Amino acid sequence: MARDKAAKFVELANKRVNKAIKELQLIGNLSNRQNYEFNSEQTRKIIRALQQELDVVKQSFETTQTGNERAFRL
Repeated sequence: MARDKAAKFVELANKRVNKAIKELQLIGNLSNRQNYEFNSEQTRKIIRALQQELDVVKQSFETTQTGNERAFRL
């Protein structure tokens, strides 16, 4: 049973982390000023939201608590 849980963790972690990296790269594409117009306040909000969620994930691995789902809006 423990082996199945470990294998499932590795399988899902590989998929989810790679998907998250790809999504972060897509967010990074928004920095292209030839295609988009934005201000520094908007970029600070994006970075703050991403950092806060990353902090929640880090904390969840360090404790047994689970984070609440949050939605981002500019």
